Amino acid sequence: MQDADVWRRQLVSGVQVLTTGTGPGLVVVPGNNRRAHHYEALARGLSGAHTVHVIERRGRGASAARGPAYSVETDVDDVLAVLEQTGARVVFGHSYGGLVALHVGLRRQLDALIAYEPGVSIDGSFDGSWLGGFTRQLDAGRRVAAMTTFLKGTDLLPFRAVPLLWAISLLLVRGPGSRETRDMMPTTPGEIAEILRLDSDGSRYAGIASRTLLLGGARSPAYLTGVLPRLATIMPNAEFRILPDLDHNAPDENAPDTIAQELRLHLVRGERHHHETLHDR
Repeated sequence: MQDADVWRRQLVSGVQVLTTGTGPGLVVVPGNNRRAHHYEALARGLSGAHTVHVIERRGRGASAARGPAYSVETDVDDVLAVLEQTGARVVFGHSYGGLVALHVGLRRQLDALIAYEPGVSIDGSFDGSWLGGFTRQLDAGRRVAAMTTFLKGTDLLPFRAVPLLWAISLLLVRGPGSRETRDMMPTTPGEIAEILRLDSDGSRYAGIASRTLLLGGARSPAYLTGVLPRLATIMPNAEFRILPDLDHNAPDENAPDTIAQELRLHLVRGERHHHETLHDR
């Protein structure tokens, strides 16, 4: 997001917000190990119809450090501040950012809440048994080993052979442009710990009244998509869709245009339903 003529930057309560487009406001909450710029294509795909505000979450870029008392509510407070500052009433969250978005929905009524494979654990669905090893390796400075543990534990790649995962980890941690990845790795333990801490039967999410769309990709691990129909049953105003041929990184890397189209269509349908409801009155 380097085009100063297109992207506007501001600090809101200590977090940097990158803004583009015109129209009703939409806030994007990045996932674990993601920066705001990873959602550039998604934001551009929405910018013709929406003013898109992409949050640079704490501990990244020009945003403030997270501090020792981090919890998901730290990010929720930041999103609420951005909503207040911008007047936006739509939130989209990806992965861990989707978990943040759901907890925003517990505290604020929105026009629309959209999450792509939110980091939600229901009845132990998220296996965090790898977190201790990852944290120990990271603390010992063994970043390649830690990244290998992360990739194997999260099962986000279509293979599990350790030598291949090690080679990819070596590229991610020591290859071109890897400084950004190394800088973000220390944020992972706290975020995964929050997913595990919040494991439940999911009933807390019945408190989300906002019109909600839950999205997932057919090529993603089952633990990420299996919670979506359960959440859609629990939440009073939610629907879910599993999109063919997409994986966990569809919003940020592999299919941002497809996700932008899904968001646009969902929001247009919501506006039409709102107008029809007003007309019926």
